[in-house]
Amino acid sequence: MTAPGDVARIRITELRARFARAELVEIETPGPQRVAPRCGWFGECGGCDWQHVDYAAQVDAKRALLHDAIERIARLALPGEVAFHASPKPYGYRQRARLVAGGGVAGFRRRGSHEVCAIDWCPVLEPALSDAISRAEGAEGEVELALAADGSVRVHELGSPRDGDAAPEAIETVVRGDRLRISPGVFAQANASLVDRLVERVLSRAGRGAAAVELFAGAGLFTLGLSRAFERVLAVEVSARATDDLVFNLSRAGRANVEVVTRRADRALVRVERAAPDVVVLDPPRDGLDRGLAAALAACGAPRIVYVSCDPATLARDAAEIVPRGYRLAALEGFDLFPQTAHVEALALFEREAPGAAPRRDGG
Repeated sequence: MTAPGDVARIRITELRARFARAELVEIETPGPQRVAPRCGWFGECGGCDWQHVDYAAQVDAKRALLHDAIERIARLALPGEVAFHASPKPYGYRQRARLVAGGGVAGFRRRGSHEVCAIDWCPVLEPALSDAISRAEGAEGEVELALAADGSVRVHELGSPRDGDAAPEAIETVVRGDRLRISPGVFAQANASLVDRLVERVLSRAGRGAAAVELFAGAGLFTLGLSRAFERVLAVEVSARATDDLVFNLSRAGRANVEVVTRRADRALVRVERAAPDVVVLDPPRDGLDRGLAAALAACGAPRIVYVSCDPATLARDAAEIVPRGYRLAALEGFDLFPQTAHVEALALFEREAPGAAPRRDGG
């Protein structure tokens, strides 16, 4: 793998009118931003792909990826300065991970393969989580490791429960002072060192008011904060296990002003419009919004849309549907929740423009 500033010999494998693909033949002169990977399995294991790049250069590259997605894919002008939040911990930051196990070994997928790359430690995991890898070696299939607020580690084999199995054990994590119960398989942010900042920025962009709608609410990462800033909240989540956690978390926190709906986001649009929200907050999976949902959501007419994205390309695609329907991209921030990888988290604020206002696009 190359790093910024490398002088390398490459072999062109595909040539198109607007791009080319190539494979690395040899690094002739290492660049100044190349560093030694900390992991002995780097290059073989598919868990990380940027350990050979200095962390400051990783942050610069991710900022550029976010800028490029908005300007080139969405063809939108950047909304002024784009803040980018680096991870306080470039290593040892992950408090959740999914491994694959079989044949007495456990690890991540081998790069470019479905085979298991067997490992016995991992530098991007919290140390307690890394130490627990050996506990997954007797499993078969996908195994979730999760670190609880009390320092204990849950090792759970995901999949359909077998007859006689005990109910899966939930863990508790703490985000900005709120205790959240998280059951196995329920999505939760993995970077403990940056998640508080992400939640704080989402709530700041959402503001305050009479009503809020949250789509893809999960176990309540943003919901509890929204319930304190708005008189009423409609929280929509398709996973029944996640909504069980959400209802429990809200009840324990004494938040009675949230209506929880277990439903797909595209099946909840009538409820969204009826709620007349001041803001819609959404945190969809990596694939972004289902086809047509961005346009339908914009048609609901909320004054603000706060979009949390784990893929700048799908954010850009959805932004290109939202903006022409009466919105402007008012703010954009990046978060490096996954150092040593190419993944970028983004937070976009869309604001409803006055009727008749022309959408702001790149170049005017």
